[in-house]
Amino acid sequence: MNTYIENLNWRYATKKFDASKKVSKKDLEILLEATSLSASSYGLQPYEILVIDNTELRSKLQPAAWGQSQITEASHLIVLANQSTFGEELVDDYLENVSETRGVPANDLQGYADFMKSKLMPLSESSKAIWTARQTYIALGNLLSAAADLKIDTCPMEGFDNAQFNEILGLTKKGLNAAVLVAVGYRSEEDSTQHYKKVRKSKENLITHL
Repeated sequence: MNTYIENLNWRYATKKFDASKKVSKKDLEILLEATSLSASSYGLQPYEILVIDNTELRSKLQPAAWGQSQITEASHLIVLANQSTFGEELVDDYLENVSETRGVPANDLQGYADFMKSKLMPLSESSKAIWTARQTYIALGNLLSAAADLKIDTCPMEGFDNAQFNEILGLTKKGLNAAVLVAVGYRSEEDSTQHYKKVRKSKENLITHL
């Protein structure tokens, strides 16, 4: 079996982490680089990635995540926070980066800028928030797969109070919203769920070739 597929079969949503085991700085950097390389619509990456190692801060966050043990027991807690809204600066900042990175005159990118703005700026505030949140889930998928490839355990988590997380982490004043969490670390031997067989739809029921 392909090693990548083997690693995806190995991963599961870890319910209990071994608090004594820490992800190395090198592996964490690889994981974060892989996440930063995730695809996003137009390449805009309308989100930020928060890596929380501070134990006191995580203990403060735990009640806002229904008291789940992964928040404090995992090696690190990663918060993917989407931009709550945006204006033309989202496109302008991105194309400034494109211009500097690729050595392309800014004027040559004006047509692309106008195109993106014509699609994104008319969106309602609620639609903007939904769109940016969706981008975080692309990054989430890449993070989970990269972690599995490194044999690092993860648990994606939507079971938390966004408003409380936003307040504790000071996200609202930065125009951000905690969209999804990922506990990162190594499974505990006591986590019985690691022995469950993976359950997925059959390819026949999931995939249609046209």
